[in-house]
Amino acid sequence: MKVCRSFDEIVYNPDTVLTVGTFDGVHRGHGIILNRLVQLAKEDRCRSVLATIDPHPRIVLGKDKDNPVQLLTTIEERIPLFESYGLDNLVVIPFTREFAAIPPDVFVREYLIRRIGMKKMLVGYDHMFGKNREGNKDLLDNLGRELAFEVEQIKAYKESDITVSSTKIRNNLLSGKIEIANQLLGYDYFVVGNVIRGDQRGRSIGFPTANIQLADKHKLMPSSGVYLVSSIIAGKKYYGMANIGTRPTFTDDTAMSTEVHFFDFNDNLYDSKLALSFIKYIRPEQKFASKEEFILQLKKDEINCANTINSF
Repeated sequence: MKVCRSFDEIVYNPDTVLTVGTFDGVHRGHGIILNRLVQLAKEDRCRSVLATIDPHPRIVLGKDKDNPVQLLTTIEERIPLFESYGLDNLVVIPFTREFAAIPPDVFVREYLIRRIGMKKMLVGYDHMFGKNREGNKDLLDNLGRELAFEVEQIKAYKESDITVSSTKIRNNLLSGKIEIANQLLGYDYFVVGNVIRGDQRGRSIGFPTANIQLADKHKLMPSSGVYLVSSIIAGKKYYGMANIGTRPTFTDDTAMSTEVHFFDFNDNLYDSKLALSFIKYIRPEQKFASKEEFILQLKKDEINCANTINSF
């Protein structure tokens, strides 16, 4: 898959099947669109192109101050997920205030038709685009008749009678329903972060931890609690248990932190970058009366995680 970071980097080709969208999370619903895109391109002997935007519009337009953007996937995390579907080209459009002001019909005419080229356009059931999100399926149908391209709309995808959407996935992650979120995503939700130095309290009680600092401040972190997690370290998969929270047993600090204790792993991870996948919610974070009570609970958590791992 060729990744283009501007319209200037993609070669014009009218034999193109194209879709446009943010595709945050690249979830099962998105997968239906991407699989269909690749299928149509093969049937029509065209190239497949996905055009997306970065950064998120609300960040650029300053609309995330009271309601911060919480991304399921950063653009760098999305790229390999897109590539796994066998797309030919990805165009990452730099989103600016100037770009946000482009009317939807101008975007289609000047960019999709004249800069990229387009024979067919594939859109999701709720797709809106352009200035003030004024572009929709009706506009595309009208433009298609004028400019000689076809439009196909994909119906909403449901998983266990739940319409799959990025919003539903966020809500499940924020309420500790990690397994439902993973089901809707089609993979285990993950965050990427750097291992930083902590207070090393975990090592002193027999549960050394890696402290994870998110690589992107806009990335959504699941709700506080204890989770079964996994990471690929030096090419090998390791399971562990992570705590997201304020560590109330040992501190009155209100700052959130993420600490991971990996099973059967003792090497130094400081300053390395880790992708941490969340598999199962174990329990809520809680304050214990003593260090001994806390350690006893950690041992119970470890057994709980081991039983889950053995059931795979």
